[in-house]
Amino acid sequence: MEEGRKSSVFHLFLLVVQNLFVLLPYKLPFSMTPKNIMNKKVIWIFVAILTICGVIWYVTCTSNDDNTSVGYVFIPKAPDYDNTTMWVTADGDTDSTGADIFYVVSTWEEDWTNANVRTSHYADVWNPTHREHMATEINKVAAYMSPGNRFFAPFYRHTTIEAFLTQNEDTIYNRTRLAMDDVCKAFDHFQVQRDKSRPLIIAGFSQGGLAVVELLKHIDDETYSQLAAAYILGYKVTPEDTLQCKHIKAAKDEEDTGVTICYNTVKDVKFIQPVIAATCMGINPVNWRTDATPATLHDTITVTLSPEYHVLVVSGYSGSEYPAYKNFLNVGDIHSCEPWLYSECLAKNIAVRAKKWREKK
Repeated sequence: MEEGRKSSVFHLFLLVVQNLFVLLPYKLPFSMTPKNIMNKKVIWIFVAILTICGVIWYVTCTSNDDNTSVGYVFIPKAPDYDNTTMWVTADGDTDSTGADIFYVVSTWEEDWTNANVRTSHYADVWNPTHREHMATEINKVAAYMSPGNRFFAPFYRHTTIEAFLTQNEDTIYNRTRLAMDDVCKAFDHFQVQRDKSRPLIIAGFSQGGLAVVELLKHIDDETYSQLAAAYILGYKVTPEDTLQCKHIKAAKDEEDTGVTICYNTVKDVKFIQPVIAATCMGINPVNWRTDATPATLHDTITVTLSPEYHVLVVSGYSGSEYPAYKNFLNVGDIHSCEPWLYSECLAKNIAVRAKKWREKK
């Protein structure tokens, strides 16, 4: 694809030069005198120099140690998933009875510029600071998901938050394609390495939840047969997703397997953020009900699923530890709480579904 872009731009440049040749006689009415022939030679030399400089400029601006610039957008170097630097792993399965968990981190970066002052819409997995940001979340999730399990989480070129701030579905879709491709490649690498006799758990938060949806579309039937459950924390599943993918099956209770658990938390349904949480499925991770039966969490929080909107409506919890972000998130929704508020419920449920998967085998 990158070579195609380079070729297209190069041919466009040659076309401009060719047209310049065509137009020269009309702009400069030379007669065929020795003096004017010499002037034409000067013009040809000038155009040749211009062409060479243009090619050098293009190659220089589109190549930078395996990084790529397309127009004024900088695309960081792709991850190498053979390199252990690209992973956070934890093995808490001391008796080999747990699951293999593949976790996809959420959005951590805003648009940034490289040394050539080119904007990037993607995290740079080779930038230690960007990896440190992602590892903050990954390590906290691993702290409750890895006990009794083997935990794997890749760094990937996740799309910056600005894509989601546009609240434009086409922009979000187009910008997240590179990120989703990274995740699929990481998962394929993980899948080749792991023991297929173990139950598989796929989980992700926010943009990572989007990645879970894309992974369910990506995997084949054999891999799907290994799936104990997929957890989409703080992102949506659309009707189109379910039509495109037979592997997306909504969880109906606490222990069914091969299913997708999806939830989004709000204080009131009026605070649903459509590009994040306008979902067609949901389940209450506290009582594992799909109806409006309320559940009590931590003695003081009431969590109720809205059967109409498929989101969790909470009371007795302000979510004040998560400040509003650019009037987009945590403004009546409590998006940032998703991996943390229900962490105990999730850890227990992963064990239940992994056990049920083994029993079915």
